[in-house]
Amino acid sequence: MKQVTASVIANNEVMPGVHLIWLESPQLASTAQPGQFVMVRCGEETLLRRPLSIHQLADGSKLAFLFNVVGKGTHWLAQCQVGNNIDLLGPLGNGFSIHPESHNLLLVAGGIGIAPLRFLIDKTLEKGKEVTLLLGAQTSSHLYPESLLPLGIGLAKTTEDGSAGEKGMITDSFRGLVSFAVADQVFACGPTGMYREMASRKKELKIEGKPVQISLEVRMGCGRGVCYGCTVKTKQGLKQVCQDGPVFDLDDILWDELVC
Repeated sequence: MKQVTASVIANNEVMPGVHLIWLESPQLASTAQPGQFVMVRCGEETLLRRPLSIHQLADGSKLAFLFNVVGKGTHWLAQCQVGNNIDLLGPLGNGFSIHPESHNLLLVAGGIGIAPLRFLIDKTLEKGKEVTLLLGAQTSSHLYPESLLPLGIGLAKTTEDGSAGEKGMITDSFRGLVSFAVADQVFACGPTGMYREMASRKKELKIEGKPVQISLEVRMGCGRGVCYGCTVKTKQGLKQVCQDGPVFDLDDILWDELVC
């Protein structure tokens, strides 16, 4: 973990209300792993740092964050210009784990859930494995742009209004997607409701018996295990999302007792 000052090299709105910001930070880029996050200081007026998943790396020295503009902190971050400096703390947390024997990986991104999965796609392709990505959103304008995805992956889309891909909730697509049947591992990031559906309908959704890793998003105070503000109940007892996660096995979380 390092505290560094990173320089903005690009900051663009890639979907309505969603920004992709690129920063120059060799110190963080050299050690970051898919699924980890960074605590970002968003201006002098925000007391707490904001946790952002590491979205992508480039050239060994650049890293990107994809974020929703939803409050004072992220609004400040969205206004940052090229050349501005941002204070970062990270990389933090435990990330995704690809089993050596896995060959076919399925990634499920609900809404802004593509944020930590884009980095995982690159790492997976580097290992020579097959990747299928399922993107879900409310409408086509909120789907992650296909132009930002690498070549060589399978892609399926679901929108709630049917404006792109299959119509319905993202979990509705599971049963008809052949990739679920052949997937050795499943990785997911999305809203808590999506996880609860996956956990309670495993057989129906064709993920029973498959290892499923999820990236859990909860409110964080410090990001370093000091404040205990991100504690969740698991089958192994209380765990801190910032230290023990944010990646957990789907079956480990006690979903009926999760409040977020």
